[in-house]
Amino acid sequence: MCMPSNLAIDDRLLDEALRVGRQKTKRETVNEALREFIQRRQRPHLKKVFGAIDYDPAYDYKKERRGR
Repeated sequence: MCMPSNLAIDDRLLDEALRVGRQKTKRETVNEALREFIQRRQRPHLKKVFGAIDYDPAYDYKKERRGR
C-alpha cells in the first residue's frame, strides 16, 4: 500500500544513504532503510530461540557433504 506523504528528511543523511546504498532513487533508499530498520528491530526475538536447539559435537558436516 502506498500513500503520499510529506516528510522532512535530513538531506545530508539521505544523500549519504543514496551514496552508500547505491539505490537509484530516494524512494528506493528510504524503502530499503525502512526494511533494514524493521529487520534489526525484529532480531531480539531470535535471542529467545538461540540456545534452544541442542548441538551434537560428534556431527561431522564435512562427512555429510561428501555423501552427495
